[in-house]
Amino acid sequence: MGLSASRLFASLLIMISLAATGTAQPRSTPDAAAQDYVHLVLEIGAHEKGYVDAYFGPPEWRTEAEAHPRGIAELKAEADRIQSVLSAQNVSAQQPVERHRNAWLRANVASARSRLDMIEGARFRFLDEATRLFALTPALHPLATYDPVLARIETLVPGDGPLVERMEDFRRRYVIPPDRLDAVMNAAIAECRRRSLAHMQLPANEQFTMTFVTHQSWSAYNWYQGNNQSLIEVNTDLPIYIDRAVSLGCHEGYPGHHVQGIYNERLYRERGLVEFSVAPLYAPASPINEGGADYGVDLAFPGDERIGFEAKELYPLAGLDPATAPLYGALRKALNDLAGARLTIAAMYLDGEIDRARALELTQRYGLVSRERAEQSLAFTEHYRSYVINYSAGKDLIGAYAERAGNDQTAHWEACERILSEALLPPDLAP
Repeated sequence: MGLSASRLFASLLIMISLAATGTAQPRSTPDAAAQDYVHLVLEIGAHEKGYVDAYFGPPEWRTEAEAHPRGIAELKAEADRIQSVLSAQNVSAQQPVERHRNAWLRANVASARSRLDMIEGARFRFLDEATRLFALTPALHPLATYDPVLARIETLVPGDGPLVERMEDFRRRYVIPPDRLDAVMNAAIAECRRRSLAHMQLPANEQFTMTFVTHQSWSAYNWYQGNNQSLIEVNTDLPIYIDRAVSLGCHEGYPGHHVQGIYNERLYRERGLVEFSVAPLYAPASPINEGGADYGVDLAFPGDERIGFEAKELYPLAGLDPATAPLYGALRKALNDLAGARLTIAAMYLDGEIDRARALELTQRYGLVSRERAEQSLAFTEHYRSYVINYSAGKDLIGAYAERAGNDQTAHWEACERILSEALLPPDLAP
């Protein structure tokens, strides 16, 4: 199939612009390959709802992609063609920035190609799928590795009966009442923003709208709208605990997904990197984005600052006893050490080593959550599959990179801003 009218028109504009400067630019240039990659992603999005997480490029490109998407076989051939063009470029003659761009595009085209296989029904082993889609292979540990963490939590939540039931009873004391949820969330988000602005320059018009939703497999979602605006949806299917206010404020907002969207748009509008005008959900940027958003909590609230802020500001707003904040904070830190268990359970389940009932049982045991929360967690795994690696494995990657940059918080903030400002891949952040 030949170029559509809008794609042909866009190509002509490039040729006219280059002719005006007296330069010839064939379709094999980095800019052209990047533009073809954007069209590829948009057309994949026409076949898989949710694949395009954000787009703020020329609106006619998206309109054309949705109206006249090529078939899966044609898109696979297009991905292979773009990959060949990129591989044929003489990277040894390029500047370092150009070499990074070439590597970034090749990794993202490879991810898109694997996603096309999956849309057609192909299934890979968990670790293989994660590597193909996200350019990151997480470390999986036997579940027995997490038993000492459970034993430690036993000492924090004493009493009779199974630990998971004691945990549920304990957590009920920390539920934000529905009529106080808006006030608590807004206070948390405002503090996350204040702390981020102390280290990052954000545009004057940036803002996001928060709304509450139900019937979703995720707990919250940021929909970056472009022009420095975001819509953040918080799922209220299940009660929201007090510690989630800061977590969601940082992860979805500052310095998380909202800020990430702003920096991506800068790469596109200010530096002319058209590939950053689109954000596929399944891409090598995912562990950087999700991991960076999770690490953003530690970045904004180092040490015991989070517990102090929650006790002073959020607990009173929620009608909770601030004196109990240190105990709940200690429990939260212990629970963080169980995060990797989710990946092991997901791998066992998706690779067919355990059935759904066993996966739910293990999620309750090693996640220390109710049956309802285990169902929500497993529903997420069933829908998004290996995407679950991007949180804990991504956070480990980002945290280690930031902490290698220096011992003080300023160095950590600068490292994280550098990640947002450059075309980096997960392997670029490894030691």
